[in-house]
Amino acid sequence: MTPSKVFIEQAGPQDAAAICNLLNRSYRGETSRKGWTTEADLIGGEVRTETEEVSGLLTRPESVFLIHRDADHILDACVHLQHRGQKAYLGMFAVEPVRQNQGLGKALLREAEGWANGRGCQAIFMYVISARLELITWYRRYGYKENGERVPFPEDGRSGHHLQPLEFIILEKKL
Repeated sequence: MTPSKVFIEQAGPQDAAAICNLLNRSYRGETSRKGWTTEADLIGGEVRTETEEVSGLLTRPESVFLIHRDADHILDACVHLQHRGQKAYLGMFAVEPVRQNQGLGKALLREAEGWANGRGCQAIFMYVISARLELITWYRRYGYKENGERVPFPEDGRSGHHLQPLEFIILEKKL
């Protein structure tokens, strides 16, 4: 796949369950280990999110999921964006584990930045678990930098139990 041929679209309410399933496969459990962005060694369990949470995000003003579908029209990549004043928040970024390292994530990140830029945002930011060094390195290659803030990552009883103490760092990129 060449990133120039990637078609990315905005998700609709009918995509909530597919987005939820992709996020859970990409972040948790054994399936996530097929890719390099797994959190399975940091957080136990199979659940990263639930359909209700994704549905709620899809209905918020200034909130969008950008998605990609494979040749069979199966959703295989997504990212959530929310316009917050002069910045855009980026989260729930996932690529199907067996599709990682093919340029799809880079294309989706570029599209997310374009979405933020198109809304007049001066920066885009995200929370990343500080222990995910390989992922942080990947974002740095695309211009993201730590802003110096650290935020606790509390367990919520829903999205898995932490296998070690965890915290978030905030990565930001000026647009």
